[in-house]
Amino acid sequence: MSVRSFRTYYIIISTLLFSTVLFPIFTIGNKAYPLILGLPYSFFWIILWIVITFIAVLILYFIDPDKEEV
Repeated sequence: MSVRSFRTYYIIISTLLFSTVLFPIFTIGNKAYPLILGLPYSFFWIILWIVITFIAVLILYFIDPDKEEV
């Protein structure tokens, strides 16, 4: 994978994942009920996307073409 295409993927994935906790999209998950794992749905929504973002960043780290140069 070239550096340019990796950076494009990184920007797109980061923007999409970050946008899930912003105001317009967060309103989908901004509910007090149902309770999931004992958490209100809005807390679960935020925690879910934090975990998904962490996994996506790990995957991007392992396919990063520049990590071998440092």
